[in-house]
Amino acid sequence: MTRLRLPVSADDHIQGPLDAPVTLTEYGDYECSYCGLAFPNVKRVQERFAEQLRFVFRHFPLTEAHPFAESAAEAAEYAATHNRFWEMHDGLYSNQDQLGVPLVLGLGRALGLSEPGLRDAMAEKRFGAKIQADFLGGVRSGVNGTPSFYINGEKHQGSYAYDELAAAVAAQLDAGAAR
Repeated sequence: MTRLRLPVSADDHIQGPLDAPVTLTEYGDYECSYCGLAFPNVKRVQERFAEQLRFVFRHFPLTEAHPFAESAAEAAEYAATHNRFWEMHDGLYSNQDQLGVPLVLGLGRALGLSEPGLRDAMAEKRFGAKIQADFLGGVRSGVNGTPSFYINGEKHQGSYAYDELAAAVAAQLDAGAAR
């Protein structure tokens, strides 16, 4: 079984209680259509397990196949510096069919972000080190495509379908209760 090599830390983007019994970590790419399909499933899993689940998102832009993925990750990281990461993250996935500079700038305006600041962050790859650290952590953990999920540090071998993700989280909760 492949394990998560880079432990979850304060440098990660986290939703849910820090002390939740189950952690779902996703390595994703904003331009990946499969990540876009997984997005609503992850949201449903988060809603279902609420206080029992901590969700972590890490960047894994597949730049050869997805030329805008890295810029989208830069935009999300810029939003994070204004405590708006999750709003940008959700906006990018919810509007993936329109992914590009106009969408990112529109989302930035809606979130009250500086348009010149957002443009500069993307052009200068200001958050490249953070994105690269996420990517390399994924490579070390055995990520070879997106989306890739880890549940309590173990690679999820099933699909990103809601039923499979929810069953895997429930199994971890059950295993914890049995201890």
